Amino acid sequence: MKRHSNKAFTIIELLVVVSIIALLIGILLPAITKARDQARLTMSQANLRNLATAHQTYSAEWSGRQFQLSDDNFARYGTDGMSALEGYADANGQDHPPLLLGWGRDVNTGDYGLWGFWMSHAGNHSLAQPIVFQGNQEGFGYFRVPNAKQFNQYVSGRYYDPIFYAPKDTIPYAMAEDAFESPDEYVPSGNTEGSFVWSSYCLSPAALFAPAVMAHPGPNETDGWKDPFSLPSGFRAPGLSQALYPDLKTHMLEHHWLQQRRAECNPGFVDGTYDGCEPYYFNHGWESVPVGLFYDGHVESIGAREAIAADSRMVAQTETEDWGLWSRDTPFGGTEEPAPDGGYFMEMSYDTLSFTSFHVLTTDGIRGRDKLGDG
Repeated sequence: MKRHSNKAFTIIELLVVVSIIALLIGILLPAITKARDQARLTMSQANLRNLATAHQTYSAEWSGRQFQLSDDNFARYGTDGMSALEGYADANGQDHPPLLLGWGRDVNTGDYGLWGFWMSHAGNHSLAQPIVFQGNQEGFGYFRVPNAKQFNQYVSGRYYDPIFYAPKDTIPYAMAEDAFESPDEYVPSGNTEGSFVWSSYCLSPAALFAPAVMAHPGPNETDGWKDPFSLPSGFRAPGLSQALYPDLKTHMLEHHWLQQRRAECNPGFVDGTYDGCEPYYFNHGWESVPVGLFYDGHVESIGAREAIAADSRMVAQTETEDWGLWSRDTPFGGTEEPAPDGGYFMEMSYDTLSFTSFHVLTTDGIRGRDKLGDG
């Protein structure tokens, strides 16, 4: 007769197996997480490369011009955004062209129509300007809306296209992604719950003004920053070819702090844009390394630390604290340390080391630089 014995794991053997599995997970999980983050970063880089092609196509069709939403002569109609909208309507018998979002159907009401921000409403004046330097809606402008219909027709013809949203920009991406598959040009409600989800990428507002607006400081009264409403052609966006340092001047940038961030929502903002959350911006962290599209069409990461170092080199070369790579003399920004006048929401920074407003307030606008060459 054959005898059969039941074999089973001993407690020691089971613990060894569990320990090995735990060790493997501990080794592989960071690698998997890093690989996933790298894949998302690569996708953001691909988005910007595709947007570079769209910018070139737009420029080819518009005689070398950049995408812009301001009338070239906007400054002639008033002394600020609201009065200029009124002056434009009086002089032309019609409102300033709107910022269009696209044709779409409201999933709640079934209403179908052309959606946009109409300039018959003075409250929309910021979207007729690259950025508002002072007063109502300070710090906002159409530089935050590269997916407007006037430009998205060179991409896919849809406002909510994944190309306009960085995968690591988790809150905006989550709010917009249900609209990605819509056949409509714009989805006015649905997953966005009636909110308006701005793109993850922003244009350089400094480069959308005439270069004289962001002029570098100097001994003459005509030097330095100028109110664009004081210049007859202050709102005429320069052509792409006017970039003096196309490989050093950012064209588009990830607006939020996405790489190596320490926190998602900035408590310094009250009633944030995305369901009460306002993400930290690209210049709010010393470790922030946003992906940028440059005017020569190449894409690379440009960190806040790198931008600060380059700006310091320029300050040292010019021997004046007023003349760096970004303009200090605009009326925009906080007045308390560490954010003097001229900073782009620097007072909301995560740390006191992050002291930069590159891309947004580039000195000399499109004719300036956001980083320095290696030489």
